Amino acid sequence: MVPMPASPVRLAAIDIGTNSLRLIVAEAEADGRYRVLDEEREMTRLGHGLFARGRLASEPMERSLAALIKMKVIADGFLVAELRAVATSAVREASNGRAFCQEVRRRCGLRVEIISGEEEAQFVLRSALRHFDLAGRSAAIVDIGGGSMEVTLTAGAVVDEVLTLPLGAVRLTERFDTADTLSPSHWRKLRRGIDRVLDDKLRKPPFHPEIMIGSGGTFTNLAEMAQLEREPAARPVQGYALTRAEVVHLLHRLRATPLAERREIPGLNPRRADIIVAGTAAVARLAKRLDTQQIVVNNGGLRDGLLLAMIADRFPKDAGESARPLKRLDSARAFARQCRSNERHCEQVARLAIQLFDGLAQRFNLPAAARELLEAAALLHDIGYVINHAKHHKHAYHLILNGDLQGYTPRELEIVACVARYHRKAFPSKRHSAYARLESTDRRLVRELAGILRVADGLDRTHTQRITAVTCATHRGFVELTLQAKTDPRVEIWEAERKAGLFVRAFGLEPRFAWVRGAERRQPRLRLAAAS
Repeated sequence: MVPMPASPVRLAAIDIGTNSLRLIVAEAEADGRYRVLDEEREMTRLGHGLFARGRLASEPMERSLAALIKMKVIADGFLVAELRAVATSAVREASNGRAFCQEVRRRCGLRVEIISGEEEAQFVLRSALRHFDLAGRSAAIVDIGGGSMEVTLTAGAVVDEVLTLPLGAVRLTERFDTADTLSPSHWRKLRRGIDRVLDDKLRKPPFHPEIMIGSGGTFTNLAEMAQLEREPAARPVQGYALTRAEVVHLLHRLRATPLAERREIPGLNPRRADIIVAGTAAVARLAKRLDTQQIVVNNGGLRDGLLLAMIADRFPKDAGESARPLKRLDSARAFARQCRSNERHCEQVARLAIQLFDGLAQRFNLPAAARELLEAAALLHDIGYVINHAKHHKHAYHLILNGDLQGYTPRELEIVACVARYHRKAFPSKRHSAYARLESTDRRLVRELAGILRVADGLDRTHTQRITAVTCATHRGFVELTLQAKTDPRVEIWEAERKAGLFVRAFGLEPRFAWVRGAERRQPRLRLAAAS
């Protein structure tokens, strides 16, 4: 019997932001598409004065409560199957944020989720991936609200880094008093304040994204103003592309225009005129820091991503598959494939690493649970190539932490990420913040597993999978590694010896290699000095 297709379902989502509250009501299909039935937006300035006092003020809370009551009534009128409300920066940071959520529950019957900056960025990313083809392109997915700016750096659909920056339009406006005309000295003060945050949080970008995909009122208003400068009639701004030079041009025009006149600029929402300078400055300085020339507008952003997540939860693509989550190593393999890793090489390195682990485990009391963590790190050690070659080991660390790998605890992910990060170049050091955060026993484990991984990686230097097996025999002062191969693996041995420094430091034994062809006796090879 052919199953009946799932019927459309009505869903609603509310985004409680620092500046505005937004409701979207939609009829969703099982294939992930939806049709908007109604939208409502209220600019309540919930976060007004928050960044000076640390608390939500009573008047903005009352305005927001009134708006939420109205939105709840609208959603109920559509008989929605689910209504989900999330709160972002203002409620997240306010000392009375949870009390506000309790009052919303009491007065509106609405449960509010306070989401983290990382969760906020994930919703924004989901929206961007739905509306833009990022295959083979590096991008910065940026959402700027009233209190914060979320930045997700991606290579294709793979997340390299997620940042939450205190660069919201309302926050900057209140801190630097940018509502009206800015003098040159006043502008320099704002610019330096934004750059200090970027210096602290972003430092040197890991790569230069080809495009910036921006959501939030700052981006949509910039697009509408730029569009009306070019054309007599406004069109939808979804997908509208601005150059960085256009954003800088608009910024200088806006900061030199008095507030009263700014409200009359075509395309600029008059109620946003007081915060647009600060928001535009944050976008311009970020684009300069990332060296990104093209800025594309995504009109959906957080509320669109939230709605898409609700649809995905309600209509799993395959109920049978969703009930059977991927095994942990299968999840690692799928992620490596998504990052376009050399699968044959990574599988070979994983096999050799596990054989080395098994040969050393009893002698050095290596924990059994670490075996699979090493295998995962080996499968993922080269995924950073999707960003670039020069620092692919560092990119691997961030990609693993942000890769949504299934079945791993946060501690296990940190270990896997660190082992992959140290498969080349610098040794583990407490100067590295990620390594320093680990417990002392985990730091030792990372040194041991990364030492093994370096040797295993060297043993496939030619990427030809020449070595079919490796066995270990520990002796006083050295460990003998016997390699099985049909042809002379001298290049692999040279590379493994060159990369053996961390292995020596971790285990206190120098590796000596011997090659056997089939059933022949071992052919010892003179040991080269192990490089650090």
